[in-house]
Amino acid sequence: MNSTMQNYQLTIGAILRHGQMIYGDSTVVSVGSAGRQSISFADVALRAKRLAAGLRALGVGPGDRIATLGFNTQAHLEAYLAVPSMGAVLHTANPRLHASELAYTIQHAGDRVLLVDAELVDAVTAILPQLPTVEHVVVVASSANAERAAVPQALRRSVDEHATQYRSYEDILAPAHSAAPWPVLDENAPAIICYTSGTTGEPKGVVYSHRALYLHSLGLTSAASLGLSERDRVLPIVPMFHANAWGLPYAAWFVGADLVLPGRDVRASAMCELIAAERPTFAAAVPTVWNDVLHYSTQSPVDLSSLRMILCGGAAVAGSLIDEFEARFAVPIIQAWGMTETGPLAALAFAPKHLHGATSQQWRARTGRVLPGIELRLVGDGGELPWDGAAVGEIEVRGPWCTGSYHHDPLPEKFDDGWLRTGDIGAVHPNGFIQITDRAKDVIKSGGEWISSVELESALMAHPDVVEASVIGVPDPRWQERPLACVVTRAGANITPQALRGFLASRVARWWLPERWSFVAEIPKTSVGKLDKKALRARHASGALTVHTWSE
Repeated sequence: MNSTMQNYQLTIGAILRHGQMIYGDSTVVSVGSAGRQSISFADVALRAKRLAAGLRALGVGPGDRIATLGFNTQAHLEAYLAVPSMGAVLHTANPRLHASELAYTIQHAGDRVLLVDAELVDAVTAILPQLPTVEHVVVVASSANAERAAVPQALRRSVDEHATQYRSYEDILAPAHSAAPWPVLDENAPAIICYTSGTTGEPKGVVYSHRALYLHSLGLTSAASLGLSERDRVLPIVPMFHANAWGLPYAAWFVGADLVLPGRDVRASAMCELIAAERPTFAAAVPTVWNDVLHYSTQSPVDLSSLRMILCGGAAVAGSLIDEFEARFAVPIIQAWGMTETGPLAALAFAPKHLHGATSQQWRARTGRVLPGIELRLVGDGGELPWDGAAVGEIEVRGPWCTGSYHHDPLPEKFDDGWLRTGDIGAVHPNGFIQITDRAKDVIKSGGEWISSVELESALMAHPDVVEASVIGVPDPRWQERPLACVVTRAGANITPQALRGFLASRVARWWLPERWSFVAEIPKTSVGKLDKKALRARHASGALTVHTWSE
């Protein structure tokens, strides 16, 4: 017997058509130098078709890579829709990478065209001699005149040995009547390539298929997940160059949820003003953004009443942050877990049913349950481990939006018989709830036993005078490794290692208590806003950190 179902291809083009035809009156609000501008889904779809036609006129064909270097804007959304739908591959390059890493990812992907926000033109020009595949740099600004002003005459000529042409984004958009129909594509064709943040070694490329992005989008709209719908206004503060803004642009477009795109300025003051003005119902960002909003609210009035949910991920979310938002704003923070390799969302920390109050909060501070469509297992040295909430091992996952390799770099050690080794260490409860205790590279092994840097950080963040905390392992002559707590305190706070050790004493095992402390102005961040422990380790190794030692 054969299936009687149609062989319908799950593609970005299908997402584009659905949002355009069914939700054409939904809106995209984009923040730029000229203020906030609003445009309908129908008009964005038309501009996406004109962009595709303009790229074809530049010689772009199926499988060619087109990079974006930009923030969360209307033009970036147009590229999200146009480039995969025309059969090319979108590379959402990260402008916050070091110049050498940025050049590496563009060269590694083989990008032919760069779509670049005007304020990033100088950064691109500086690395252009290292980019032999790039033929065109297209400059995006808030208006055609501004774009042309950002393209100096000298840059219109060749740069070194390159015949790279600088053009204005609005100038390459073809007239509406010349835009060709979207091609029919295979759902397994490549659609987007994203690079990991490169915290260990060179950044690695993850190539998403149309099918993976389509299914991931459906997953985010499920009631078992984020439940996005036409009644939502979605504010992705997480950058569109960071794992596709966690898939939110495609999911919102698919169901007609309005999009509020914040542009470059994501300071707490700007985000609070934008939320008050545009009234989004859903927002997403890394913990540092929400910590900044919380601290800003102690100095200025903040209205977050429109939000039904905040999605927070990219790093472990402190229980104290969840509690503070619930108490101060009556807005739930839902912790998300995933990585570039998992599409990226793989788990969400909704409390199990029938739980309320403090018990519910305890579950929400854990990592979360895997989404429908993702399978998980726990693996130790001896093989697969039980889901008993006690056994600790590495989390491995598989599913339709999980990668099975890396672009031009198979790295077989990252995979285990078809499962992705995440590098996250933790336990799994009988109800499928994950509790990640550390990254494999960050766990502190002291006297043969593991200390979770994540749990220590979460406990420290609960102190009212601690703004940020990061814990790293440092060499110890007796115990091999011991924790060094790096802490940012509130302005005017007078706090000592002794006081912080006393605060931790009732929250963690006694032998976990750090003897080494460093009070710093800020914790270094990676290009995607995560705490950069690699940078802290380098500072410690070079003697750049002032370390206070205290123990009982």
